[in-house]
Amino acid sequence: MSESKALLDLIQANLEEFCADRMVEFESISPDLVPVVEYTKDLLGGGKRFRALFAYWSWVGALATADLKQTEEQRSASAEAMVGITAALEMFHAAALVHDDLLDQSDTRRGAPSVHKRFETLHNASQWSGSPERFGVAGSVLVGDLMLGWSSEIFGHALLNSPNQSVQAACRDEFSRMRVEVMAGQYLDVLEENAAPTRPITEAAGRANRVILYKTAKYTIEAPLLIGAAFAGADSGLLRGLSAFGIPLGMAFQLRDDILGVFGDPAVTGKPNADDLREGKRTVLVALTREALSPSIGKIFDELLVSRSLEADQIEFLQKSIIESGARAKTERMIEELADESLASLDALDMDPTAKAQLRGLALKVINREA
Repeated sequence: MSESKALLDLIQANLEEFCADRMVEFESISPDLVPVVEYTKDLLGGGKRFRALFAYWSWVGALATADLKQTEEQRSASAEAMVGITAALEMFHAAALVHDDLLDQSDTRRGAPSVHKRFETLHNASQWSGSPERFGVAGSVLVGDLMLGWSSEIFGHALLNSPNQSVQAACRDEFSRMRVEVMAGQYLDVLEENAAPTRPITEAAGRANRVILYKTAKYTIEAPLLIGAAFAGADSGLLRGLSAFGIPLGMAFQLRDDILGVFGDPAVTGKPNADDLREGKRTVLVALTREALSPSIGKIFDELLVSRSLEADQIEFLQKSIIESGARAKTERMIEELADESLASLDALDMDPTAKAQLRGLALKVINREA
């Protein structure tokens, strides 16, 4: 069994044990709370685990050069702590997905109903009074908030096995920064969907890039890298190098996601066809399209994008506009350039060669993914 596979198995076991404990706790309060833990557990059972793997291999890579003296017993405790740290990252990610699906009004996640839709279904099946939609919103907000708290709980417990107080403080700082930045990015994303038609088209790509920097790039790649390295006692030089590797890779990750959100195969992505267009997402891909369209076609494009109810021929028009404007090709070139920048920064890092090879493999998966 590979080291990465062993880690993922340990993370899954950690999360399942945590959910089992919470199920006992919640059932003792009321059987009505069972869905809260059940929906959480189901969401934690899938995903690519990119954040966990980037954090882990960054930790392994940084250990080789960091000036952190540990006994075998301390090293073993640190390895156990890394399972908890990476599990906390996955719990945080799942919480963000719950809120993201609600904000985007996305009905599916990984080929299954999203959490707010599951609460709606529960309401309908139980024949309760009131609005199923409002119940779905309320349930998913509470579950997402609960998972955010749980991620901090798991993270804090793991840090009890920190090699020293300095390492613990550095990890907490990186985790706290990640939480703030992703929430800032989420708000800017929501704002852009609503405010974009009132703002200069020439600035749209810049605004979209700022959104993906904070909503995705930092939290998906950079933060896990920095948390893992900080736990190894990495110096500031290595942390800067990891940022130089992680940020362009995170930007490429989101640009690939933007393309998949418009042109991806639902059978592979687990999301409906052209879901980003139905949700009116103001991505870099859309911004580049709008910059290239004539005012008359651009007006039609905007009207369709904000309608939130698209027919097949309207989706085809939007997709065709994106391709013919050159925006898709330009976005693909941007992904290529960002990938080259990221991999060059990785090559320059002074770290364990095995870990560096693992990080390169993860980077290539991020760049070339189809889901």
